[in-house]
Amino acid sequence: MERDSQLELYGLVADRLKEAHTRVRTLQVPEGVRMALTRKLLVVTAAAKHDLADAAVRLDRLMKDLDEGRFPEGD
Repeated sequence: MERDSQLELYGLVADRLKEAHTRVRTLQVPEGVRMALTRKLLVVTAAAKHDLADAAVRLDRLMKDLDEGRFPEGD
């Protein structure tokens, strides 16, 4: 039963990561901001390999920032 919920969470995180990558790619922001967001997505992706629940929390936080127009400073 626990394995089923883990697979469900994995599928949810994978779908949301795909959505987040699409949103970041299509944002009309300076290239430095896009790169900073892409780095955040890569961190979430790496975290998903080791701690899926933590990755889901990080991804929720990132998506909320995108929804509210809060972007990191570009290089």
